[in-house]
Order: sequence, then structure tokens, then C-alpha cells
Amino acid sequence: MKHTVVALVEDRPGVLNRVASLFRRRGFNIDSLAVGTTEQRGISRMTIVLDGADGIVEQVEKQLYKLIDVVKVSDLTKEEAVIRELALIKVRCTPEQRREILDLVDIFRAQAVDVSPTSLMLQITAATETLDAFVENLRPYGIREMVRTGRIAMTRGAKATAVHEREAAPVERFHQQSGRRPEEDVLPYVSK
Repeated sequence: MKHTVVALVEDRPGVLNRVASLFRRRGFNIDSLAVGTTEQRGISRMTIVLDGADGIVEQVEKQLYKLIDVVKVSDLTKEEAVIRELALIKVRCTPEQRREILDLVDIFRAQAVDVSPTSLMLQITAATETLDAFVENLRPYGIREMVRTGRIAMTRGAKATAVHEREAAPVERFHQQSGRRPEEDVLPYVSK
């Protein structure tokens, strides 16, 4: 079973390396990893997709919390969430095939982002299964090149994976003195 885990981490040099090393040491395989900024300055969001039993996710969560740069970890596998992936696909295309391929683009709600005499570059943002189906429909034409972002996910409704509580005053002082928190008070929580 594929599991989607979201980790909020401090945006510091080496954090991605520490997270990847944790997975390597434990022998866990990462199916996809997407990292980007969040609404809070100084915090990045990692969306990690793993394949395995439920016990693996619990172990991953515990191990991630041991890293000082990890702020919060959430397992979105069983949550009601919006999960998307982005892909750019370059497909071989003759002038006679162009209309057929553009019909597929319309069916899958993708976009043609570049056209040349011998190829089309297509962009699609969709659920993983839809994206897989789109790729399979394009294979007979000949895929020249493809890149996929990996999953990104967010829970539906008012529930959020972000942390917005203030940390206790002694903890805040400790973090500021140790250089882990900027003076401008933009990181209102404590790493575990």
C-alpha cells in the first residue's frame, strides 16, 4: 500500500539530506519526494510517498520526530485529502496524429505547452491514477521525455497540517539563543 506522509521541516541547509539519510539507514524506499515552501517563512513541506505496511509509517513518523529540524509529521494516507501530481510529457507527433493527441489532451484536461513539427509537450496536473492513464494512452505515439513531480497532498476542509500555536517562553528563548529561531518571531512552534 502507498502511504503519503507530510513533514514540516525548518528550511535549513542539510535538512533534506538528513531526512533522506534516515530513510536510507532504515532501509525504507521513497517512491516520491516533493519539497516546497509553505505559508510560513522558514518552513518547508516535504510530501513523502512510501510503499509498505501500516507499521512502517508509524516507525517513519517516530524516526522523523527524532530529527531536530522536523516540526510536525502527518500521515495523510487514510485522511480525506486532495492529492495531485504534475507531469510534463514530450510526445512524438506527426501532423496527422496531432489532432488525435490533442483530443486526448482535452479528455484528460491536460494542456499543450509547446508545439514543434515533430513533437508536442503536454502538461497535466491530476491524481496519480489519472496521470498514469494519460501516460498509457500516450505510449503508442512514442514518449520522448517525461518528468513527474511526485505527489503533493493537503487535507480537505478546515483541518490543516500546519502548526500555528506559540511555543512556551523558555523554549522560545532557548531556540533564539541557540540560533535556531530568527529574532523576528516567524516560527511560532517547537521542534520535537
